[in-house]
Amino acid sequence: MKVHELSFTGHFLQRGFWLYVWEVTPPDGKPLFYVGRTGDSSSTNAQSPFNRMGQHLGFAKNSNMLRKYLQAHGASPEHSSFRLVALGPLEAESVAQTRGEHDSRRDLVAAMEKALADDIRSAGYVVMNNVRCRKELDAIRFAEVRTAFTMAFSDLSPSPSTGDQVMTA
Repeated sequence: MKVHELSFTGHFLQRGFWLYVWEVTPPDGKPLFYVGRTGDSSSTNAQSPFNRMGQHLGFAKNSNMLRKYLQAHGASPEHSSFRLVALGPLEAESVAQTRGEHDSRRDLVAAMEKALADDIRSAGYVVMNNVRCRKELDAIRFAEVRTAFTMAFSDLSPSPSTGDQVMTA
């Protein structure tokens, strides 16, 4: 039995569209990474990273993707250490009655999620998930996002992505 501590600011509880990167270090010491976003595809919700954190590591079959990826890599979540780096909200959660506003915000962030995952992988990090998105990348907004993540991941250079403007699967 041990005492464990988690600290964060209340901003981490804010709903909206966020990008985040999990760094998970299993007992073997080789870090694994997972790139994600908030903003559902199946509803008009955009949760906080705090809410998503619990879902990722929980046992609900449809929302515990980080747990599934770790287990597929032979890592036990209960024996690993975690760091979550989140940026946002990049867009506010939509309050519109129709899906249009939510979907356009979700698509904007989804394209940045793919570009970030690709860039982190290209920098030599082991990214467990393969992010798929065919939506157009806003290169100007993504350059700001990428620069912000370089502060947390030293091997990710601050130069913008050299990929196509339209990200393909």
